[in-house]
Amino acid sequence: MNILVCLKQTFDTEEKIVLENGAISEDGVEFIMNPYDEYAVEEAITLRDEHGGEVTVITVGPERAESALRTALAMGADKAVIVDDEEIHTDEYSVAKILAAVIKDREYDIILGGNMAVDNGSGQVGPRLAEELNIAQVTTITKLSVDGGKATIERDVEGDTETIEVSLPVLVTAQQGLNEPRYPSLPGIMKAKKKPMERLTIDDLGIDGEVAAKTSVIETFLPPKKEAGRILSGDVADQVKELVQLLRNEAKVI
Repeated sequence: MNILVCLKQTFDTEEKIVLENGAISEDGVEFIMNPYDEYAVEEAITLRDEHGGEVTVITVGPERAESALRTALAMGADKAVIVDDEEIHTDEYSVAKILAAVIKDREYDIILGGNMAVDNGSGQVGPRLAEELNIAQVTTITKLSVDGGKATIERDVEGDTETIEVSLPVLVTAQQGLNEPRYPSLPGIMKAKKKPMERLTIDDLGIDGEVAAKTSVIETFLPPKKEAGRILSGDVADQVKELVQLLRNEAKVI
């Protein structure tokens, strides 16, 4: 079974966001593999160990994104591909186009990715990629089993669970609860240094004129600081009257 995992390098979730000149500063920032993508990598390795085959991890990003791929290789993935996007502005549309160009001539049974990236939270790249490749897609999955040419999948649906059976190939996006990602072991880290890393550019893919971003960020700003709350006093009837007045006259929400 050939399994592909699309992953992204993101800010460490513990990092403090600092704005400079209307943009997020990356000075001194720690970058990690997107947490949702860790579930995708873990699931890919588990499927590979069960059914045989290999796991290839793929990312689109600057040179520093290679460290996220090395983490996936240390977890147990077999090989990696990085597409350098430092020369162009990318968005979800263009990243999906680039990934499709990388994947279209490769053999694969399943493509996995995270449900969303914690930096922008759009959740668009996986579905867009499936559309580009014209294959089935199932998002926010919490369980995956494969038998022959079919996969049985459970996914989150508004607090409930939906079970889907789908023919391969299929693209799925991993939700929290799918598994418990392993930590890279010291032997795994040492082996990762010797595993193949394919480095590509947009020119190598021959799609330079097809990946212009469809969106751009106009402004980035931090949310306003929360003001201190107010405690109402008196009996319940008086508190209700005061609350209604505050909601109408100060908050202006009614």
